[in-house]
Amino acid sequence: MIPKSATSTGVRPLRRDAERNRQQILLAARAAFAERGLEVTLDEIAQRAGVGVGTVYRRYANKDDLIDELYEDIVNELAAAAEAELAQNDPWKGLAGFLEQSLAMQASNSALKEIMAGGSHRGRERVARARERVAPLASEIFERAKQSGRLRPDVTETDIATIHMMLGAVIDSTRATEPDAWRRYFGIVLDGLRTRRNAPTDLTPTAPRQPEAHAAPGTITRRPAKKSKS
Repeated sequence: MIPKSATSTGVRPLRRDAERNRQQILLAARAAFAERGLEVTLDEIAQRAGVGVGTVYRRYANKDDLIDELYEDIVNELAAAAEAELAQNDPWKGLAGFLEQSLAMQASNSALKEIMAGGSHRGRERVARARERVAPLASEIFERAKQSGRLRPDVTETDIATIHMMLGAVIDSTRATEPDAWRRYFGIVLDGLRTRRNAPTDLTPTAPRQPEAHAAPGTITRRPAKKSKS
């Protein structure tokens, strides 16, 4: 079916091969940014997509244009998650659910944290508008939880943002070795945020092994498992 914009504005739709190339570029870019963050170049994306570099540059004058198109949908997914959690009858579950979903999205995509923070001015237009859509929803989720009495009264939105950054650091440092490690510390954080609980949150998965003392900053190097004595 021809897009509405093509028939109503006279804009010619992309040829079938051009549209196929566009989809290949977007898929390659999503995978590359998710793995390595925003440092990936358009040349690398072209190679991943199996198209010529010129094909990418004809479609996207620079990397910002590509990020803008790619991440608007991803940030809108986050907004949709926030709206779903606002529909929760339990405000505490809404807050915990939104935090967990946003962290899970960050864990699956290396570039999302930088984009949401406006890093390097990437995705300045449509993504910026999407961020503006998420912010008031997140604030409403926070206020509902606080007014319910389930969230500590002395916790601020700045605290939540800082906690998100802290858990983001765990995500970044364990992504390659123990990608679910952040969930353990998320459980600890939830216990610290709520005003009361009947029992501690179940901490899953188990704690990561102790990092080596000589590990470079920002990395975690695991100690080899001790061999049992026979």
